[in-house]
Amino acid sequence: MNKPSIYGLTFDQLSAWLLEYGHKPFRASQVWDYLYVQRVTDFADMTDANPDCVKLLAEHYVIQTLEEHVKQESADGTVKFLFRLQDGNLIETVLMRHKFGLSVCVTTQVGCNIGCSFCASGLLKKSRDLSAGEVVEQLMKVQLFLDQNKPGDLVSHIVVMGIGEPFDNFENMVDFINVVKDRKGLAIAGRHITVSTSGLAPKIMEFADRDLKVNLAISLHAPNNELRTRIMKINKAYPIEEVLRAMDYYLAKTKRRVTLEYILLKDVNDGREHASELAELIGDRRQLVNVNLIPYNPVDEHSQYQRSAQESILAFYDTLKKNRVSVSVRLEHGTDIDAACGQLRSKQIRKENGRGAGQASAVNG
Repeated sequence: MNKPSIYGLTFDQLSAWLLEYGHKPFRASQVWDYLYVQRVTDFADMTDANPDCVKLLAEHYVIQTLEEHVKQESADGTVKFLFRLQDGNLIETVLMRHKFGLSVCVTTQVGCNIGCSFCASGLLKKSRDLSAGEVVEQLMKVQLFLDQNKPGDLVSHIVVMGIGEPFDNFENMVDFINVVKDRKGLAIAGRHITVSTSGLAPKIMEFADRDLKVNLAISLHAPNNELRTRIMKINKAYPIEEVLRAMDYYLAKTKRRVTLEYILLKDVNDGREHASELAELIGDRRQLVNVNLIPYNPVDEHSQYQRSAQESILAFYDTLKKNRVSVSVRLEHGTDIDAACGQLRSKQIRKENGRGAGQASAVNG
């Protein structure tokens, strides 16, 4: 049986675990520093730590569990990593360069069951959740890549928007956030972390109650139930009215703005009438939300959808602006590589299917 990643322990969990085995609490701080400040990748490199403590950790945990399988680098500086997990499954992680800093998009599940009809991530169904350690290690792998290639560069922002539904892996997602925010380690500010959900209304409310002080994005993608159900089957379980009620609870509880993600699909949801309907849906929440318009990255398996024309994107944007809705258009990254989330993974699994290494992923993912 594979040992779990030590990255899966929050600082408090690590402290409690060491105390249970008879070690002083200060040793947790030493180990934490080695992991997240010095960024060692082998317990043997914890040279100044108590030898018995290091031996104990090595008996129960590992540091490295992900193997870099494929790496694609874009002309704009975007880097897409395909990592192989200990069980052979594949996941994607993306490094993006912005004017405001370096952002990493992490994955929370192997595959996805949400079933958005336009999305590459859902081409292979969910086989399992990732552990908190596997999510943290994605970030650490990217930071180690930067340490080796761009010394001094630090990941400053995180988006939990990769493969899978983060709120369907809720506790591991929360542990991940607590690890990366910890001031003694990576110290990534909560205002620089965004978690995206397809609209699991009860979890949105629980997320508000946890008061993690990070940002929330909700994938809406349509202004009415008929259209949203057609492109996102999750809307059958949590229709727009229920999602908005959960969002209102979040807004009242946290006093934090919410981003509404809206992917633009040609001749499907990108008309001026859709923009007007969306503005009406937002109503008096105008000061509390921002609409993020997303140009569509075409996926071979979803040929029924095409990217909206630039004129349609601008018209949609202009309609929202005229209705006093805060709106932005997402900057595109990695358009010269497999840009759509999940696209690299699905292509690699098809390539390897029947050759052993990718077989388990192709069957179980």
